[in-house]
Amino acid sequence: MAYSYRVMVFGLSVCLSLVGAAFAQNIQTKASHAVIMDGETGQILFSKDGQTPIPPASMSKLMTVGVVLDLIEKGKLSPDTRFKVSEKAWRTGGSKMFVLVNDEIRVDDLLKGIITLSGNDATVVVAENIAGNEAAFAKLMNERAEAWGLEQSSFSNPHGLNDEDQRMSAADIARLAKILWDNYPDFRYIFSIPEMTWSDITQKNRNPLVNGYDGADGMKTGHTEEAGYGVVGSAEKDGARRIIVVTGLESMDERARESRRIMDIAFSEFKSQSYYSPGDIVTELPVFGGKSETLGVSVNTEIAFTRHRSILDKAEASVSHKEPLIAPIRQGEQVAIMRLTLPGEEVREYPLYASTTVGETGILSKMNRGLRILFTPPELAE
Repeated sequence: MAYSYRVMVFGLSVCLSLVGAAFAQNIQTKASHAVIMDGETGQILFSKDGQTPIPPASMSKLMTVGVVLDLIEKGKLSPDTRFKVSEKAWRTGGSKMFVLVNDEIRVDDLLKGIITLSGNDATVVVAENIAGNEAAFAKLMNERAEAWGLEQSSFSNPHGLNDEDQRMSAADIARLAKILWDNYPDFRYIFSIPEMTWSDITQKNRNPLVNGYDGADGMKTGHTEEAGYGVVGSAEKDGARRIIVVTGLESMDERARESRRIMDIAFSEFKSQSYYSPGDIVTELPVFGGKSETLGVSVNTEIAFTRHRSILDKAEASVSHKEPLIAPIRQGEQVAIMRLTLPGEEVREYPLYASTTVGETGILSKMNRGLRILFTPPELAE
């Protein structure tokens, strides 16, 4: 026989899945592809065609930086290592750091030039000095993408200029941004430098969030004719972190407006809520033949969600067990299961454990209790 109890949901569990489709459809954006990610858990909170590989433009420079930071972490490079500038690097078109032929530039300065100035020339300097040429460096980018589980990404160059083999999904761009932020805290500063001067030329960071959104701290813009205007941005407010990606926009102004609007939505319409911590009592269950007639049951894990506010308000939970709980029961013994339901998501199960030990009563007490249960009229038995 199964016993089931509906419980009040005071706190619940983290699961990395998309929000319900009905809520996602309520968020509109001019971007052709967009993602909102919770920066703490990596959970995708909103996606508009976010799993489709697309031209990432200069947002793919995050992977160029990722290869360099990985080599620094492994001790194969230092921020003070100097890379020599070739004529090929100097001639690279598009956005530029304005490196000069035969200059020897610190890796740290090149990283800042790649992110702050989106220097295509700086990426070629890095690629040639690390791998010999751009194609060989692209292989390192693909290896790092595989190691980091970026399954919707492929690279053919370090700068993001148009190439049919250079592709990333918006979701992968957001995942990469989180990886860099989490894995290399000593280099977080390079993603939020407002402007930089090199070769006596001062340029502002093109990121509209870095230069115009409270709490923003990164990370990279992108633009080509094929890709449109895009940005991957990160920000922190009141202890919560969000990462957004928007791309396929028509102008710098539209990119600025849309990135700020989507970041506002990321903080205002989604929230993180903790329901239960390890050891918290979920409910009290009846016990037969015990020195106590009830037993508190608890979870042994943190149960928390980051979801659209409407979803959190409609969470439901129930507790069930197959047989009557009969003493003796040991503290820590699994005695029940809590099933948790959120709108549009699969039911999740969490084991519940006895919070205390319940000893059994003497034989006379057991008989008396059994008789009370046996002869209690059905209408009074609830």
